[in-house]
Amino acid sequence: MSLQTEIIQFLLAGITVGSIYALIALGFVTIYNVTGIINFAQGEFAVYGAFIAITAFQKSRLLSGNWQVALEWPLPAAALVGVVITTLVGILLYRLAIQPARRASILSMIIITIGAAFVMRGAALLLWGTDPYRLPVFTPGPPLKIFGAILTRQSVWVIAVTAVLLVILYWFFNRTLTGKTLQACADNPKAAQLMGISPQRMALLAFGISSAVTAIAGIVIVPSTFMTYDRGLTLSLKGFVAAIVGGLSNPAGAVLGGISLGVLESFGAGYLSSGYKDAISFIVLFIVLAVRLGGFLRRRGSAGERAGL
Repeated sequence: MSLQTEIIQFLLAGITVGSIYALIALGFVTIYNVTGIINFAQGEFAVYGAFIAITAFQKSRLLSGNWQVALEWPLPAAALVGVVITTLVGILLYRLAIQPARRASILSMIIITIGAAFVMRGAALLLWGTDPYRLPVFTPGPPLKIFGAILTRQSVWVIAVTAVLLVILYWFFNRTLTGKTLQACADNPKAAQLMGISPQRMALLAFGISSAVTAIAGIVIVPSTFMTYDRGLTLSLKGFVAAIVGGLSNPAGAVLGGISLGVLESFGAGYLSSGYKDAISFIVLFIVLAVRLGGFLRRRGSAGERAGL
């Protein structure tokens, strides 16, 4: 393999992995823009979306093999069910954990989401166990060749879904009344409340949208890699790094941050060692936080006060 082909291969691999991080980061940004909350349970939505879709698509044994489910629905229907149920899980997370603590500080809110992530991870362990699960590729066929480099068809799906979701979110937030209402709550929640907008409903909607986007991420990546009950932690951390790199409040920045992180990891793993892959993410996080230290931690008041929760 020539140097040029090698570089293109690493670049394509980085864009694919970065698109996954970007989807998780979009979930972080959606919630943060409206509520000011960093939701560290974000990666669990990807796990739930993937597991629920797998359960609906193929025969599965749940609860340590004591309950067999054989729905065997078509893949599009299974994916839709995975997104819908995961969205409901995100809404329940807000209603049961976030809204009751609406007067808590931002740090307390972060701790609550970390606790929620542990609860969701434990529930996934009880339901699906420790076995890895996988979906078939959406479009079977040989990989594509780009200047000698190889790009799998599922990677094209990941990149395309990221681009489509970015366009949809941009259109939603900038061209629809509901999206503009969400932005109003993010910009000035108290003024929005005086105009008759319910910050609680907008926060609920933000959690629903965020969990749906992340569930889609889990579904599109699971044909390329096995999904396990504890995968959410890694996805949350990588998505958080991508969101921080992108500025934490800009969807386009989150996508660029995710792709940049993926490319850095790909080249680092290729030219250094695969063992440095995760270390690169944390080095990037350290550098960005050192530059922007306190960007969200120095905000005065509670997260609930910012969103009027």
